[in-house]
Amino acid sequence: MQGMIMHHAQAVEMTALINARSENKDLRLLGARISHSQAEEIKFMQHWLQARGQPTSLPMSSMSGMSGMDMPGMDMSKHEMLMPGMLTAKQMEALRTAKGKEFDRLFLEGMIQHHGGALTMVKDLFDTAGAGQDAVLFDFATDIDSGQRAEIRIMQGMLGQP
Repeated sequence: MQGMIMHHAQAVEMTALINARSENKDLRLLGARISHSQAEEIKFMQHWLQARGQPTSLPMSSMSGMSGMDMPGMDMSKHEMLMPGMLTAKQMEALRTAKGKEFDRLFLEGMIQHHGGALTMVKDLFDTAGAGQDAVLFDFATDIDSGQRAEIRIMQGMLGQP
């Protein structure tokens, strides 16, 4: 949950760039949908963690032992630890500086990558023993999975991908 909050925060940051960088009305509508759903999911996850007496962000100590590992989502040049699918600092900078059709393409490709990471995180959750025992958490994760898959299909269509 803590990692997913950080993950969702990047999606909200990405969607905040749309209005200033894109003229594509369909992308603006999609961005508003993604931003709203991700923000609502962040609130749910924060509440879920707080109700269990847990911090709402990942402690840095949980990542310190991973700094020497070569893992997907890790930018070894800067030792930047990312959750699955998150955009690197370089990808985010490219997105921040792009405009028009180039922004649209980078946003869609980046958000497909981002949503793919969320699907990985949901799968990892369900692969954890006992994770499906909490009915509220099960429903929440299932909703994330189906919503992200639907949005990936929409974005692939916008890019002209099969």
